[in-house]
Amino acid sequence: MFHKVLVAEDLDSISIAVVQALGEISILEIHHAKYCDDAFLKIKKALHDNQPYDLLISDLSFKPDHRENKLCSGEELIEAVKKVQPDIKTIVFSIEDKSFRIKSLFNNLGINAYVSKGRDSIPELQKAIQRIYNNEEIKLSPELSHALRDKSLFEIESYDIALLKSLSKGLTLEDISSEFKDSGIIPNGSSSLEKRINRLKIYFKASNNVHLIAITKDLGLV
Repeated sequence: MFHKVLVAEDLDSISIAVVQALGEISILEIHHAKYCDDAFLKIKKALHDNQPYDLLISDLSFKPDHRENKLCSGEELIEAVKKVQPDIKTIVFSIEDKSFRIKSLFNNLGINAYVSKGRDSIPELQKAIQRIYNNEEIKLSPELSHALRDKSLFEIESYDIALLKSLSKGLTLEDISSEFKDSGIIPNGSSSLEKRINRLKIYFKASNNVHLIAITKDLGLV
């Protein structure tokens, strides 16, 4: 079984339940972080000490408070962690039910499992951990399986998500073009970006850019 696990969760009640569940399946070393920044620091320190974590279990949503954080969501945490420790196993444990967002977690961040919080979520989490450890196929709930099989989701690519995120920041086409060029994202010409935005507006039936961002935020894309 995994030896060293980090749980990123800001609610004490859920964190306690997860830690207890991990103990029940013989995981010996369990650490916890309430903030994504703290979780990332723990990951980096463990690597520096040559005692890396085997598994990261993270929620997606972390309630903001008085503290300023660089990493504010589970997606941002996992993306940052994968850059410093690409081989770490990752499980998302969340109440999120947006199919676009769940599919992106698998396709763009390479998570190993997604467990929905609910009545039977703790046993499901234990099963997912055991299956990942044994290199077995992860069985998803019927709802999640349907979300990943939905062919319409394949039309939304990581490029589109990056474009939508830039739009949501209020950047102009010229600003986005420069940003994409600096990041090596192509196509990055203003005309190409405008065509892509128009395609997204048609796809989401949005009347304008503001409406498009509102819709995609509701879907959990940005």
